[in-house]
Amino acid sequence: MGNQQRSSPESIEAVREIRNGLIGDVYYAKCFYANARGPIGNGRIAAIPDWLDYELWQGPAPRTPYRDNIIHYNWHWFWKWGTGELLNNGTHEYDICRWALGVDMPHRIASNGGRYHYNDDWEFYDVQNVNFDFPEGKTINWEGRSCNGFGFLDGKGRGSVIYGTEGTMFIDRGGYIAYNLDNEEIKRRTRGQQVDPLDTVGGGALTDFHAHNFAMAIRQGEKLNSPINQAQTSVIALHLGNIAQYVGRSLNINPQTGRIIGDSEAMSMWRRDYEPGWEPRI
Repeated sequence: MGNQQRSSPESIEAVREIRNGLIGDVYYAKCFYANARGPIGNGRIAAIPDWLDYELWQGPAPRTPYRDNIIHYNWHWFWKWGTGELLNNGTHEYDICRWALGVDMPHRIASNGGRYHYNDDWEFYDVQNVNFDFPEGKTINWEGRSCNGFGFLDGKGRGSVIYGTEGTMFIDRGGYIAYNLDNEEIKRRTRGQQVDPLDTVGGGALTDFHAHNFAMAIRQGEKLNSPINQAQTSVIALHLGNIAQYVGRSLNINPQTGRIIGDSEAMSMWRRDYEPGWEPRI
């Protein structure tokens, strides 16, 4: 689900430094992503290509005629198949922020934004700003811009900033930089190799580190850097962020279960629609 940065030696060290109090008590984190994606146009119903098993590709999604602007990548921007930028790229950085702050499930989520840049078939949001408030009195903010790639901190297209009572830390796939409250650099560790900030595979050796950790967990019982329950906790909150945006209001969340409190319309989106015969059975 995109949590391979938890296997980065630099990120592991960064979170250890946070736990050891390098920037004091941490209470707020901002994660961000900016890209310059072009329009996807207005698709037309077309013949299914010979190379595509469209029935299998649709999987559990309710059946719909094949359109010529969906595959291979644009399916991310349609509710029937995808999850928008929030779970396409927000997943990576939100998970780092949650790890750094030491929080689990939020108890309140609010989202705003929209599809602003182009008038096309894109159903999700090219601008989205989501606040996740936690019972511990901490907050994570995610800001995503899919179609305007102007960078955030020092022109970077993605990353996370962790704020504490004694300083601030910037973390991305290339390493981390810590500052005191006078914005003076107090510690830095960055990877020697250049890392593409928009590389969705993970940047350099991160995926290799992650796969090695998984293999060692199987072979030698090594502790997993990111157990599957941690991945699930991050992803559920992001799905709830999309639901908050869709219904147009903040959501109160049960932090033990992740379920929405007191909003039947929003809670109706907890479960997706399935093509008959594809419903999961437990």
